[in-house]
Amino acid sequence: MSLVINTNTAASTASRNLNHSNSMLQKSLARLSSGSKITAPADDAGGLAVSMKMEAAIRRTDAASSNVANAVSFLQTQDGSMKSAGKVLERIAELKTLSTDVTKSASDIANYDTEFTALKAELTNQTTNTFNGVDLFGGGTLTVETSEDGSQTLDITQADLATDTTTITAAANLAAITTTDVSDAITNVATSRAQNGADSSRLGFSSDILAVNKANLEAANSRIVDVDVAEESTRLARNNILVQAGSAMLAQANAASQSALRLLQ
Repeated sequence: MSLVINTNTAASTASRNLNHSNSMLQKSLARLSSGSKITAPADDAGGLAVSMKMEAAIRRTDAASSNVANAVSFLQTQDGSMKSAGKVLERIAELKTLSTDVTKSASDIANYDTEFTALKAELTNQTTNTFNGVDLFGGGTLTVETSEDGSQTLDITQADLATDTTTITAAANLAAITTTDVSDAITNVATSRAQNGADSSRLGFSSDILAVNKANLEAANSRIVDVDVAEESTRLARNNILVQAGSAMLAQANAASQSALRLLQ
């Protein structure tokens, strides 16, 4: 190989290799410091696109889980009102039986009617309860989305408490109702509570599925974007050594051309 001064091919090669090693070192540092395998779109353009879609799906899954949880709270509040209504009906049934006691005077029965009137008012109040402005009762349905893409839905029932208890609330006094009327009202409320429980159970399963889907999406996204610390640490050590070696070799290559000066002495 000719000994020349103007062109130092060895130094150019060493410089190029040093720049490449330094670039890889900086990339390893960026990955380890951020915890992300993709620190720039050029690192994995396709993976970045897939990751963005997965992250959006994860966010939607979180939102769907929140909606399902709110629907469960709605049903729990509804059931609380129906439970209270059931206790009111039980007391009315007790009052009805007490009012048939032949030893009770007209004033005693009037006192029972006074309590009956107050209990009717409480039943009416229960039928108008709301949850965040949404009617708990009315006999309609509410549609809850149970998947992140909205393709799966579940209808929950707005129990018709007013209809369930109309025989009782429409009565003028205890004498206007029968024990059978109260028993039927209690059965109606119990049926509505059973429907409430069925809806709650189904929402619970939907919530479980959303949680599993979210975990799987996060795991899949992690394989795309999260850096393997052990593997990247090995690359960091290798690139660090290459940078140090490259710097030393560049210095050697730059010094090699100085040997031509000795020939001119």
